[in-house]
Amino acid sequence: MTEDHVFTLTQVERDQTRAVAEALAEVEPRLVDDRTWLDACRGMSAELPERLRRRLRAFLHDPQLDGVLLVRNLPVASTLAPTPTVYESVERAATPAAGTTALVSMQIGEVIAYRDEKSGALVQNVVPVAGREEQQSNAGSVPLELHVENAFHPHRPDMVALFCVRPDHEGGAGLRVASIRRATALLPYDVRKVLGEERFRTEVPPSFGAPGGQAPLHAILSGDFDDPDVRVDFHATHPADEQAADAMTVLRAALDTVTRAVHLRPGDLAVVDNRVALHGRTRFTPRYDGEDRWLHRTFIHLDHRKSRALRADNGQVLS
Repeated sequence: MTEDHVFTLTQVERDQTRAVAEALAEVEPRLVDDRTWLDACRGMSAELPERLRRRLRAFLHDPQLDGVLLVRNLPVASTLAPTPTVYESVERAATPAAGTTALVSMQIGEVIAYRDEKSGALVQNVVPVAGREEQQSNAGSVPLELHVENAFHPHRPDMVALFCVRPDHEGGAGLRVASIRRATALLPYDVRKVLGEERFRTEVPPSFGAPGGQAPLHAILSGDFDDPDVRVDFHATHPADEQAADAMTVLRAALDTVTRAVHLRPGDLAVVDNRVALHGRTRFTPRYDGEDRWLHRTFIHLDHRKSRALRADNGQVLS
């Protein structure tokens, strides 16, 4: 992964961002999911430093080979609350950290959520939860399989933003990122052809009210043959036949070859292009002492209109 994917704010830009986030946190009713607050966030995102806005716009035009942008030196609080420890933890109160995450996300596109995931909260916490260490979820601490976020959903996020509030104790937890743009060159023609056919199924989580019967078949690669979008979750996507299984095995090996780990520090925000990059997590050891790893997460749509039928009152939450 090259340094082209890293953008670092200057101290002046960090102070400017802090001032905007703190002002946003005071907007009544000081609730992240409130429409009035979100309208203010959308407008105030234009007050972020110009150099940051230009870099985000360039990333939207072309996520480059890695499909990830790492924004460093964003403001963080000098004193933090204990890391949440409960399952399905979310940020409802408009803290400066939640505001920073939302501001950057809104400058990219529209922040969205899913009614059946974390109660439709727009800013979610990614934290380890005692008793769920082995889960393939944001509550676990075992290695998280490479995946496209909500790969089963027809309106999955275009971008995923992850803001580091607090790293893990040892600083070893890595955000694993693998770009299909890098992996494609390692795939034989016949494998790419199979991956581009509707020969795969991705399980729908029970929380999303999966209908009876099998999930619909879909392709893993779509769009331009030489620069495809990717749709796969190596925990939940399954091949429909032996040739498809072989193709998935080759794809996984190629992605493992190009996977890189990004170690997030406080004030780092990673934007992952969910169309061309998969992400996961390395193993880490939580202590459940209030100082564990803590990320804020948002989902972003670039074309809000496409999901209008699923969003009541033209809101941000898909049913």
